[in-house]
Amino acid sequence: MPIIPKTEITPPAPPPGPPRSRGSTDEGVFDDARTYYTADERHLNTRAGARTRTYSQNSLFKQMERMGLKEPYRRGSHDESTIPHSRRFLIQVEPTLQSLQSQEDTDGNMQITIEDNGPKVLTLRTAASNGHNRFDIRGTYMLSNLLQELSLAKEYGRKQIILDEARLNENPVNRLSRMIRDHFWEGLTRRIDASSIEIAARDPKDWTDDPRPRIYIPRGAPEQFEYYTKVAEDRPELRLDVQLLPEKITPELVRDMNSKPGLLAVDMEEEVDPKTGKKTLKGRPFVVPGGRFNELYGWDSYMESLGLLVHDKVDLAKSMVQNFCFCIKHYGKILNATRSYYLCRSQPPFLTDMALRVYDKIKHEPGAIEFLRTSILAAIKEYHSVWVAEPRLDLVTGLSRYRPEGLGVPPETEAGHFVHILEPYVEKHGCTFEEFVEGYNSGKIKEPELDDYFMHDRAVRESGHDTTYRFEGCCADLATIDLNSLLFKYETDIARTIRNVFNDKLVIPAEYCVGNMEPNHVEASAIWDRRAKRRKLAIDKYLWNEQEGMYFDYDTANRKQCSYESATTFWALWAGVASPKQAAAMVTKALPKFEAVGGLLSGTEESRGEIGLERPNRQWDYPYGWAPQQILAWTGLYRYSFTEEAERLAYKWLFMITKAFVDFNGVVVEKYDVTRPIDPHRVDAEYGNQGLDFKGVAKEGFGWVNASYVYGLQIVNAHMRRALGTLTPYETFIRAVEENRAKALAELV
Repeated sequence: MPIIPKTEITPPAPPPGPPRSRGSTDEGVFDDARTYYTADERHLNTRAGARTRTYSQNSLFKQMERMGLKEPYRRGSHDESTIPHSRRFLIQVEPTLQSLQSQEDTDGNMQITIEDNGPKVLTLRTAASNGHNRFDIRGTYMLSNLLQELSLAKEYGRKQIILDEARLNENPVNRLSRMIRDHFWEGLTRRIDASSIEIAARDPKDWTDDPRPRIYIPRGAPEQFEYYTKVAEDRPELRLDVQLLPEKITPELVRDMNSKPGLLAVDMEEEVDPKTGKKTLKGRPFVVPGGRFNELYGWDSYMESLGLLVHDKVDLAKSMVQNFCFCIKHYGKILNATRSYYLCRSQPPFLTDMALRVYDKIKHEPGAIEFLRTSILAAIKEYHSVWVAEPRLDLVTGLSRYRPEGLGVPPETEAGHFVHILEPYVEKHGCTFEEFVEGYNSGKIKEPELDDYFMHDRAVRESGHDTTYRFEGCCADLATIDLNSLLFKYETDIARTIRNVFNDKLVIPAEYCVGNMEPNHVEASAIWDRRAKRRKLAIDKYLWNEQEGMYFDYDTANRKQCSYESATTFWALWAGVASPKQAAAMVTKALPKFEAVGGLLSGTEESRGEIGLERPNRQWDYPYGWAPQQILAWTGLYRYSFTEEAERLAYKWLFMITKAFVDFNGVVVEKYDVTRPIDPHRVDAEYGNQGLDFKGVAKEGFGWVNASYVYGLQIVNAHMRRALGTLTPYETFIRAVEENRAKALAELV
């Protein structure tokens, strides 16, 4: 049997918040941008004594040019040289921003990177000398930070600022951690209510002739239907279409709703309107994957919650769990995302671990037990109604598959996305492309082969791994190691929670009953222990490969084990399903196949196969690495006491992100090419890369990469964190460590 610790092992957290620069005596140097740039007193030059003359970076130069004089270069006055870490600059925002861009942003993309060909030096005026003395800002990192700070200052309406040098040469690990904590999470946070409905309910994937904001309300939330109906009546200019969902949701219903796609309601809480004094509703907040999204996503939310908890944003992580419970209660599942066309499709299930991590932070607060009870009840309902029910359950193996129901062409992509697939059928039926799509979607045209193609396509999207050659034309038939590891984790989490928190008796109320359950049915831990044991035996039988020392997917249609090598094999360590012997074999045999300069590869090059014009690269294949694969592998390795391996992998991933952040104007993106040491954020496979398209300063990063960064800093040790701050490659760092060890041993002899 696998090792199942009482609680999941989590590495100790570092001290909260980035430290201030050494030697700085000024409070608030690293405040968030809103606080820093809206405090008027901060930008009054009180340190300059009696001097009143102030110079911008450009005005003094221009004045001396007109007089035909050449100003002598001054290195700085005595007051700056004695307190170098407290140096401040007196800056006129707009002219300095223009000078910086014209001189340093040579490719004109509103970013300063190592690819720009400017002189990489800009002179600023010091505040202590009232703008009389100068100091050079040098290098890509400091200049790009200056661009970011000036962009923020301009955004907050500042004409003149006094800028701390410490914000320009800040340790990059501290700066990125601070940006994530103070800016990125806020930039990615959404709530669905009257304040946001105009934007959130307008679907960017509404390809119909009359796109308009639309929201669907479940039957069990009449208070929300009343709320949004009043919003629509009070604000007719919105053209908000408020629809009540039928009680029973079927693939036919979802298909017919595709002509009117819309947002799905999520959880709301009561509050008193401060203007009217009356009770009203307010949406529970959640974090979205990237800046362009407005709907709640599935497994992205779990990964994001790990970072939120590191930053003590417990209420936000708790709110996301509550939104998931609402979805399970009213829609039957945690959805791929909360849009109408996703009603039949889920995503990798992480609810129990997410809820338990939140509960661990709030367990001494009022209502904590009820929060956990609701979460576990929701997970039990989802487990029975989605993952161990047909069509997802394979009755022969007892294992589960990604196999969502659905009819027709997936509507979240334009039909033209599948033109190469559909054209032969268009020719066969002698009609136009549009006529075929309409006939096929309505069921008037029957094409079983096409049904199979789209069944697998929907399954790939439910898996979260869209797309990969691992799942090409077969996903719905695969009992995957990732999904079955997650369900094993559900089973062990539910068993342990019922036993330890609810005294081995959990009453199931009517709204959470599924199948043959009677209201007030009592669940005990023993049956969940048995389910976990059965799944462990099935995983060992069908998915484990002793010779290769790793887990593979199992093809339930052809009754054979697959050969695609995927980093999801390490999910078995995260879930605790592997035995110590299996874990050791994975570290010895499997890990070297996936480890690259920037962390873990999604899959091996051999498994992906040759690529070219006819067979383009897929984003979940070699050579790309994704945050979820890193996080789950680190945690799994740590769980089985492979601490050095976890630290090494975390260091490589964090180094890659930090270096791209330093070299490319603070960029943080959705995924990385972990084989590229110079520009790993450049990914051109399939959908490109989210998080690249910003002007001046990045506002959001990308949800699960933000989380992986702050979570990964908990995995690495203090020496590693310091080395990351100096951009030391792993090979250089480990060589220095080994030399120090050898020196220490020699001194002992």
